Amino acid sequence: MSAVVTYAPGDNRYEEYPVPALSDGEILLKVRGCGICAGDLKAYHGGIRVWGISEADRYIEPPCIPGHEFYGEVVETKGDVGDFQAGDIICAEQVVPCNECYFCKNGTYWMCTRSAVFGFKEYANGGFAEYVKLPKTSLKHKLPKTFTKEQSVLVEPIACGMHALEQADIKNDDVVVISGLGAIGVSMCNLANLKLPKLVIGLEIRAERAEMAKAYGADLVLNPTACNVAEEIMKLTDGLGCSVYVEASGSPRSADQGLAVLCNHGRYVQMGVLSDLVSADWNTIGDGKELTIIGSHLSAKVYPAVIRGIEKGLIKTDGLISHCYKLADWKRAYETAECDPGAVKVMLEP
Repeated sequence: MSAVVTYAPGDNRYEEYPVPALSDGEILLKVRGCGICAGDLKAYHGGIRVWGISEADRYIEPPCIPGHEFYGEVVETKGDVGDFQAGDIICAEQVVPCNECYFCKNGTYWMCTRSAVFGFKEYANGGFAEYVKLPKTSLKHKLPKTFTKEQSVLVEPIACGMHALEQADIKNDDVVVISGLGAIGVSMCNLANLKLPKLVIGLEIRAERAEMAKAYGADLVLNPTACNVAEEIMKLTDGLGCSVYVEASGSPRSADQGLAVLCNHGRYVQMGVLSDLVSADWNTIGDGKELTIIGSHLSAKVYPAVIRGIEKGLIKTDGLISHCYKLADWKRAYETAECDPGAVKVMLEP
């Protein structure tokens, strides 16, 4: 089969790769589409979160096939795979839990200590390929036949956004700030708005994304390069600050900004993967504002809700997939995702 294979930072190769052989309980999926995540781009550029500073703390295990935002058609099964059968259109959650560690046994599988995410391990190759193997312990979900390829690819990123907002525990009197309006951030404007908070504010420097976020439920969008975000948020909140700040940009500057604009007893959610270490005034967090700092990792049991929400029309998807390329054209797809001002979510298809 054809696949994009990662060998080292900056060394992805489009080449022929063996079609995966199945073991008991596994499924072979013919990939129909796979989104490009910011994590895929950071991995390509040698991001420390993925490559570490030595082999001892390296997360990725090359050679491996990237891509965790995939869906496809079941073409082969082996042994007991539940009620999945050839012809089903399905997606899989991005994590491949071990089902043996403390967290898996307690039901919090997304915090599995083995922490295998599709696309970063050779035994959990991802969807930048014609076929992908779904291990026995992976979590699979059938998709409605009415779903478009765009809706199908978006289940994974939207699920990550939904989990982040669940961590934020939004109430109807909250002022919610979402920093970074990529596909997930824009979708979170939609999801946050469904909670009926007092105000949803987006932070974004790209005008196209700002306009989309407004159509998706943001009451207003501020451009951090064009205004003093802290001053504007204080004006909008009678000098108190926002009650929820979701960091979805991965920018260290955004993280510091979040602590500054939160009100007393505010809730900070770190969802974006930060590009560098961040220093903070812990007196602001503790003795100053008594803030709650919350992490958000992967998608945590929300796939069924996301699929239902898209099917009911409550969760929007129009326009989130801005570009689609063939797998062989992966370099151009990466460049578009990184450099095109009009890019939101870019997907690949075999």
